[in-house]
Amino acid sequence: MITFVINRQTHSVPSLEGDMPLLWFLRDILDLTGTKYGCGKGLCGACTVHMDGNAIRSCSIPLSAIQGKEITTIEGLTNDGELHPVQQAWIEIDVPQCGYCQVGQIMSASALLAKNSSPDTQAIKKNVTNLCRCGMYSRIDKAIKRAAEIQRINQLAKEIT
Repeated sequence: MITFVINRQTHSVPSLEGDMPLLWFLRDILDLTGTKYGCGKGLCGACTVHMDGNAIRSCSIPLSAIQGKEITTIEGLTNDGELHPVQQAWIEIDVPQCGYCQVGQIMSASALLAKNSSPDTQAIKKNVTNLCRCGMYSRIDKAIKRAAEIQRINQLAKEIT
């Protein structure tokens, strides 16, 4: 058996299912369809999720590679129904045009902000390598910086109370 956690819930699959890409388990078995299929080769980033807090491309990760790992999808990014700062900033900045890549962009951005609370444009370009066919890169950059501000404000509010 391969056992792992997805969005705070434990799942197990028979070892013979170990070759199945994580993306298809999420979409077809768990019906977590927020994670998108893009290129199928781990290049575009539409399928980005977190594994132990790191952004990964779920289309190229077999279930056998996530034994004992914790996976977070866009559906698990909220905290008790409260939007993540990146989700808040995405709405505020009105980032999406077609929207297809946005889930992967949000997942990459939130993983970056967990490690770098104040990224500059260079850090964003280096760490958020997802492709956007609509070319919303300037809005994405602006939203990530805004999310960093929201995150800092939220942290200060917690410290005060």
